[in-house]
Amino acid sequence: MSAHDIARARQILASAKRVTALTGAGVSAESGIPTFRDAQTGLWAQFDPMRLASPEGFRADPTLVWRWYAARRARVRAVEPNPAHRALAAAAPRFEQFTLITQNVDGLHARAGSRDAIELHGNILRTKCFDECGVVFESPEELPAGEPPRCPRCRAYLRPDVVWFGEMLDPAVLDRAERASAAADAMLVVGTSGLVYPAAGLPLAARRNGVPVLIVNPDESELDPIAEVCIRARAGEALPRLFAAD
Repeated sequence: MSAHDIARARQILASAKRVTALTGAGVSAESGIPTFRDAQTGLWAQFDPMRLASPEGFRADPTLVWRWYAARRARVRAVEPNPAHRALAAAAPRFEQFTLITQNVDGLHARAGSRDAIELHGNILRTKCFDECGVVFESPEELPAGEPPRCPRCRAYLRPDVVWFGEMLDPAVLDRAERASAAADAMLVVGTSGLVYPAAGLPLAARRNGVPVLIVNPDESELDPIAEVCIRARAGEALPRLFAAD
């Protein structure tokens, strides 16, 4: 991690009134959350991802999908936010506007204290009606374990409130993310490969609008060519330094 890169990024953030941050799987990984495919171990390694995370897979075997997500939910609830989550939450009040956009579904940003994060891909701890009748449960504790429960309103199955393969992002959620990226004075991109769209398009659009893009990632990413600064470090190491008080 270059002291020069940290200093340059701090200088850009110090002059910004509106900051938008986009976080990806690398931030969650530092809390011990595996990626979708990394979570396919043991019993789950034998299954095609489309059977576990698609509307078609759920229709074919709701119990299988429900139990897969129950295992993932248990893993999420067993970990804690890391210094990167906490640094972003603590930094928000310093700016006139601070918008946090995340590709992660684990809810760790909220647990760290971030308010009103834009969850592009949903939240694994939240449950909704498969037929979209409007019923939502915010916590798994509100639901029985084991078999997938039925919606109390329309009797369709309930499902995890995440974006599955073959599904579109919620247009209202994406619109909020696009507007926040376009209106920023600086955009911070943390722990994402830049391969997954439409999330990866947000920094690209911001840069086209003249917004400086700051990247924090120990590895190279597809977004590096548009970055004003690339900080080669883990998020939990870089962000506390980036937002440290003078």
